[in-house]
Amino acid sequence: MTIRSKAPVRVDFAGGTTDLSPFREVEGGVVVNAAISRYAYCSLRSTANNGVRLTSDDLQQYVEAATIKELEYDGNLDLVKAAVRRLGLEGGLDIIVRCDAPPGAGTGSSASVGVALLGALAELRQMRDHSPPPRMSRHDLADMACELEGELGIVGGKQDQYAAALGGINYMEFYAQGRVAVREIELAPATVEELEKHLVLCYSGESRLSGDTNERMISAYRRGEPKVVEALRTVKRVAQDVQVALLAGDLPAFGELLEEETAARVQLHQGVMTPAMARLLAAGREAGAIGGKVCGAGGGGCLLFMSAPDQEGNVRRAVEAAGGRILDFTFDHRGLHVWRRGAERDDRHEA
Repeated sequence: MTIRSKAPVRVDFAGGTTDLSPFREVEGGVVVNAAISRYAYCSLRSTANNGVRLTSDDLQQYVEAATIKELEYDGNLDLVKAAVRRLGLEGGLDIIVRCDAPPGAGTGSSASVGVALLGALAELRQMRDHSPPPRMSRHDLADMACELEGELGIVGGKQDQYAAALGGINYMEFYAQGRVAVREIELAPATVEELEKHLVLCYSGESRLSGDTNERMISAYRRGEPKVVEALRTVKRVAQDVQVALLAGDLPAFGELLEEETAARVQLHQGVMTPAMARLLAAGREAGAIGGKVCGAGGGGCLLFMSAPDQEGNVRRAVEAAGGRILDFTFDHRGLHVWRRGAERDDRHEA
């Protein structure tokens, strides 16, 4: 029996970085993001021996250990190791993970891998235990994925894990003591269709390490640097305004807010906007984008454009000519999905 799972990555419309500590504890973070049809996948097979084999197809990394206890954190698939160790399943495991999104794209792919893996491991625990604990909810799995990154010293927020677990277009609030409130933004169907038609996601070709950029931003906030404090407050306020614009179906205002978020984000750290990203933004704007923003922490990764009506073709061609790679997507409204695959049956359920 093989257990498989998938969890979407996300695009963030506004509010990223406000979900980090200590901003979320002091002022409360707000993020608006959307899960998209680019996925992290996990295949998990229980084996007869006690060995553990971990493989990342897209990163071309491979780890083997005689037992779970012998898995050591060394920078090679550490998040996968942490998930395996946390669930503490006895016996052998053969795990393969991969992700549709490029590594370092600013779309939360590492968190999606973590959520997909935890979902599969939790399902295996349900199968093995004679008196299993209650099935873990999606919120539980998202929270555990956040905890694992914290244990590994990864400086990051919580939006990625909740987007991967829950799916949908969401308004997220982050508070002290780790409290998270997630509310799906119930958009008119025509608004969803217009967004899917006119949004253009472009990979810059530059992978980035979000933890490094996040640490610099948050250190500046801790020091009370006025420019950074004000910029983070603007990023939060823009997220609140984005929800209002989306609910009203006001997509020109939504595009303008993407521009405002980017203007505030580049004030957080000088490395947010690389020369290559600046060229792509300029190309997209000139070709008909009414708004464009950096995805995630910046410093590389993806850019998201909101095109003027029927101008998305021009925007796509322009950013490709400028060196970008288009990542097509639709919105994912399901989130984490886990299923079992055997020789004679295929049992599907939602985690």
